[in-house]
Amino acid sequence: MGGASSSRRRRDDYYPASPPPPPLHHHYYPPPPPPHHHHHHHQPPPPPPHHPHHHHRPPHPPPPPPPHHASSSSAAAYYYHHPPPPHAYHGPWHPAAPQPPARTAPPPEFVEHQQARKVKNDVNLHKDTIRLVRDDADPDRRLVAFTFDAVTDGSVTIYYFAEEGKGCSFSSVYPELQTPTKIPFQKGLVQKFVQPSGSGVDLGFFSLDELSNPSGEVFPLVVYAEARPSQEEGDQPVNSTRAQITLAVIENHHNDLRVKVVKQMLWVDGVKYELQEIYGIVNSTEADVPNADDDDTGKECVICLTEPRDTAVFPCRHL
Repeated sequence: MGGASSSRRRRDDYYPASPPPPPLHHHYYPPPPPPHHHHHHHQPPPPPPHHPHHHHRPPHPPPPPPPHHASSSSAAAYYYHHPPPPHAYHGPWHPAAPQPPARTAPPPEFVEHQQARKVKNDVNLHKDTIRLVRDDADPDRRLVAFTFDAVTDGSVTIYYFAEEGKGCSFSSVYPELQTPTKIPFQKGLVQKFVQPSGSGVDLGFFSLDELSNPSGEVFPLVVYAEARPSQEEGDQPVNSTRAQITLAVIENHHNDLRVKVVKQMLWVDGVKYELQEIYGIVNSTEADVPNADDDDTGKECVICLTEPRDTAVFPCRHL
């Protein structure tokens, strides 16, 4: 009997009761190894199970074994009622995925800033007044007429079917058609210009398509108005050139030839500028318009509604 009891206790020491399953809240955490009691030493805990999904990171070291108890029943009670600290069940450490770089707005496009330059226009042709009139001496020929302003003396040159050359100069592609002549003028506002009799051109030799559709850089009508300030003024060098160039086509309107301005340019001291229309501007210098100042409706500033408009807005070019 005694031998059997001793042998049964020895078998109980070498074959302890199986430990309960690990908690389910972290299914991938390795359970702590059960304690093994020997008379002389403790069995080392088994290594943690291999996780194929986390093979790229080494796991944390296994939790320390629970303290030694005399029986397996007390070890099971310790496992249920006094679990190891929470950090002992932490799984393998995985660093957070790197955050993508913050999306930043693209840098603003480079805008070249140029210093504004004040340009004085010494002569101005009213482009809405340019027209063709018949030559009384030769009804087949047409003469150019228009209204202009000039703050200095100068000259006007009329070109037919002209193209632009070097230095903003113009020449006719049909030199036998007409010899351009400079027609002088004196300074003054709202002046009436009419091409001298005999210097016009018979436009009946050209088709309407040639007159209304310029080919390339050739324009059917070019008016070159050049200012020639006197030496007494002293505002600019004697050899400087200040001119306004008007480029136009000729259209047929109810069997009548009419001039349509395509664009106007300024040539000032070797620099060419293209003129743009300012919408809403009122030309108070046209004294030949009766009762021009009787109705002031629409002349006030659209912001304050009291002062007259004096500022242009770009790029729409409204005053």
